[in-house]
Amino acid sequence: MADFHFELWLTLETMIITDEFDRLVLCLPRGHAKSTVVTFALVIWLACYKKSFYTIVQGKTEADGIKFLSDVRAAFENNEYIKKSFGALIDTKRFTINKNELHLANNSKIECLSSTSSLRGRKHQGKRPQYIICDDITGLDDCLSEQAKQKKLEIFQKDVLYAGDPSVFRDGRKIKPGTKFICLGTVLAENDFISSLLKDKTFLQILKRGMEVPEGFSDVDDYFTNNSLWSEFKNIYYNAKNPYAQIEAKEFYYEHEEEMSFNILWPDKYFAFDLALMYYSDPRGFKSEVMNDASKLGEKIFHQIKTISEKEMEAQNNEYVKTILVCDPAVETGAKNDYTAFCVGSKLANGFRYIRKGIINKLNFDDYISKVIELLKNYPDISFIWIEKNTFNSADEREIRKRIMEDIILSKRNIIIDCERQSQNKYNKIVSIAGKVDSGFIIFNEEDSDFCNQVLEYNEFAKHDDAPDALSEFDRLIDEVTQIHKLEFLDKRLLF
Repeated sequence: MADFHFELWLTLETMIITDEFDRLVLCLPRGHAKSTVVTFALVIWLACYKKSFYTIVQGKTEADGIKFLSDVRAAFENNEYIKKSFGALIDTKRFTINKNELHLANNSKIECLSSTSSLRGRKHQGKRPQYIICDDITGLDDCLSEQAKQKKLEIFQKDVLYAGDPSVFRDGRKIKPGTKFICLGTVLAENDFISSLLKDKTFLQILKRGMEVPEGFSDVDDYFTNNSLWSEFKNIYYNAKNPYAQIEAKEFYYEHEEEMSFNILWPDKYFAFDLALMYYSDPRGFKSEVMNDASKLGEKIFHQIKTISEKEMEAQNNEYVKTILVCDPAVETGAKNDYTAFCVGSKLANGFRYIRKGIINKLNFDDYISKVIELLKNYPDISFIWIEKNTFNSADEREIRKRIMEDIILSKRNIIIDCERQSQNKYNKIVSIAGKVDSGFIIFNEEDSDFCNQVLEYNEFAKHDDAPDALSEFDRLIDEVTQIHKLEFLDKRLLF
């Protein structure tokens, strides 16, 4: 356990034992045992000592609540220290146990619900809950828009906060404590549920970040990008041509460990090396879920891209294990309309991706089809074409198949075409590849400046997203598509 875990317990002591406040919000990094150290331990302690006659725990989903309650029950049934000190608290002969609630032998009750379940009117033997704990009740769907964020907060304010009892005072003295509210979570977006509670003065707030940014740097982006040692580490680690890149990067880190160190919230679990890799693989997620900082999440998603010359990219043509073409067509060609985007990408055996040709252009239907045929001829190793179905509803797929069959050379190739309708949230899909682009895991053709610039300029409010959208689809598909190799038959004369 880290020092901040004991700090949390001291805070809970002042809340529960000395009754100094009723509302607490704990904004803690993901992966730092907040559910175990706070929710799990607290719920069991409250029940064992009968500090809470009725406790409600809200999770994001019903499945989360069922799993949590199962773990709590296992502790009561299997922990010898609890059984020796408090006896058998699970008594199935006296009380019925179901998946959402535990009625214990000491008559206290623990109920676990999803964040969409209403708490209004819930009582145990005529009494309202004494403790309501909301543990990570916010999901990505609750952060997709300002309306979704506001809805989540309003449900909490109008439903959860009214599910308990207020403190009772007589002659200026508290004679009955009110319901205690504890909210735990991690920042997912600016003005999300946890961010809003951190601004609510009725809650005592504790905010922790996974690491401390060293002096001289403005934020984690500045530190991991502009620190010369970490920049060198990143260049070594993401060197696509070095089969020992990760080993050499780790050796470089240990050689300069003292200069590359910084203060870490949980030093027994995380090292600077681990946190750096977490940042490089997903900068946006690191800033929100480790640093609890959403102030820059609306800014540019991609901070830098790695480019090489087309000559260098094609020089390793025989090393590519898979090559596909992604097409994201647009209907109109006006100045305000979207671009038609093409992405020819390949993958090496080590997983690194190469965008051999990235194109964004304003094309009519016939020119778009002609460009697909041109790319198929320019890149003979393309074995798969993906087309966004939303635009032409498969009319382009039919025309491409027709043109392929009419071509003497292309008709002999085994080219698979998949026309698929987009259903995922586009912004979240694009954000998910930010770490791969920033780290150099995806490498671009330096001649495709328009395509690269649109990727770099993309943010949540960007006017055009054609290039990053096609890029994200390529990154998804290049691992999913199965390469079908041409069968080669052995000359039977070689057997004799």
